[in-house]
Amino acid sequence: MARILITSALPYINGIKHLGNLVGSQLPADLYARYSRARGHEVMFICATDEHGTPAELAAAKAGKPVADYCAEMHDVQAELARGFRLSFDHYGRSSSQRNHMLTQHLAGKLADAGLISEVSEKQVYSNADGRFLPDRYIEGTCPNCGYDRARGDQCENCTKQLAPTDLINPRSAISGSTDLEVRETKHLFLRQSNMRDRLDQWIDSQRNWPILTTSIAKKWLHDGDGLQDRGITRDLDWGIPVRKGTEDWPGMEGKVFYVWFDAPIEYIAATAEWADAQGFDDSAWQRWWRTDLGADDVRYVQFMGKDNVPFHTLGFPATLMGSGEPWKLVDYIKSFNYLNYDGGQFSTSQGRGVFMDQALAILPADYWRWWLLSHAPESSDSEFTWENFQASVNKDLADVLGNLVSRVTKFCRSKFGEALPEGGSYGDREAALMDALNTRLRAYETHMEGMEIRKSAADLRALWVLGNEYLQDAAPWSVFKSDPEQAAAQIRLALNLIRFYAIISRPFIPDATASMMAAMNCDDWSWPESAADALTHLDAGHAFSVPDVLFTKITDENRADWEAQFSGQR
Repeated sequence: MARILITSALPYINGIKHLGNLVGSQLPADLYARYSRARGHEVMFICATDEHGTPAELAAAKAGKPVADYCAEMHDVQAELARGFRLSFDHYGRSSSQRNHMLTQHLAGKLADAGLISEVSEKQVYSNADGRFLPDRYIEGTCPNCGYDRARGDQCENCTKQLAPTDLINPRSAISGSTDLEVRETKHLFLRQSNMRDRLDQWIDSQRNWPILTTSIAKKWLHDGDGLQDRGITRDLDWGIPVRKGTEDWPGMEGKVFYVWFDAPIEYIAATAEWADAQGFDDSAWQRWWRTDLGADDVRYVQFMGKDNVPFHTLGFPATLMGSGEPWKLVDYIKSFNYLNYDGGQFSTSQGRGVFMDQALAILPADYWRWWLLSHAPESSDSEFTWENFQASVNKDLADVLGNLVSRVTKFCRSKFGEALPEGGSYGDREAALMDALNTRLRAYETHMEGMEIRKSAADLRALWVLGNEYLQDAAPWSVFKSDPEQAAAQIRLALNLIRFYAIISRPFIPDATASMMAAMNCDDWSWPESAADALTHLDAGHAFSVPDVLFTKITDENRADWEAQFSGQR
């Protein structure tokens, strides 16, 4: 039994996330956590809401609520949606927690002691109307390169040219629209990442099994241009973790907070401590997952995230932990994802374009979405959600292949033999061939699941379902029953065992449907099958079962057309 620590990138607090956010981190992390538990490993699966930074303040202001109240409410909303999608977190924390305050300030102090923090005076844009310094992305104006009049202070979205706020023509606040801006000098703390470039480079080189996407992004940040740059880790904001050096004040940093990208990854550790607190455990309970001197040396740590988060997890967060000089557990594997697009474009909150997590659950159960998203996960390249593809996948994979097998086997047995596994008959060459084929595909499925190859795992699972359907098509117990009821009984007895087998191996993908399948089989033994032969003889003749409700309802063309219009952003 292994010990596996799993963290998903933290969803930001300013609203409900869309399906692309879900499949880019939380959902595949849940798949791996569920599979790892099913194989008997000890798992700690951690996530939290990311609650600091300017967007949180602006979202709260737009909602007319104090930012702390807004974040608390949105945390509850996001936690409820996570439960709706059956995300099996051991703890879903908050980056605004007291644990994260203390740990972030502690690590900042250790970095300062190690000479890895510098104080830098820099000029930033201040909005007199807003009474605040403006982050670059909250300054808009005309691009000097292409003339686009809504270019941001960090980049022009029209021509993609990198910009500084002072490059903009007629700059204005993106918050208030005010042009009453001035450049002021302010002092901030910088993490001296450049001092750790060689160490980070060597560490990344040692991770030889990382996905190409992860490694290529990290290497680009390390070596392109002038190489890895020092990074500001403080901001002039009201909402955030106050800048302190451990438990001491930090002279000159009064009124400042730590940058959200400094404290957010630290919340992985803090959330594990929050879990221990909630369970009434002492600090050793969470330290055994995170401190290599206190038991974490045998932990395998896996992170899941979208590709835009990779630089902060391959460079910034490791630099923080390494630089502290303390024995923190570093990530062993980073599973990164490309983007999921929506029907020829991007998801858009402002335009109402695309499906968001609350909307998805309002129209269909979680398993429908889990299956499609995971079987189309954007691993090697961006992928695209279309309603036509979604309809086809649900109808063909879930309803026709898996759901139909469960329905026709249980209904046939009830009508011909009653609601118990029938006696009689024996297994022959056809059944032996099925078991061999199932074993081969099961081993491939396990290999791909352990390797976090999401789409290949889904393809293997569907192929396992297909093998059962092909067996039934070939054996045709409904025809055999007319001439040899005992042989038909053996075939149906195997098929009912097959339903339990499918419930166990499919559970990481579709937990609700598999719970219904297992309940119908009147069984609560979820032990992972060592072999198909063992699995298909687990339930004996006479074991009672019931006919479950329809597992998956097909999506009609009318449904599809209605949803296409509803989520097109055209209304």
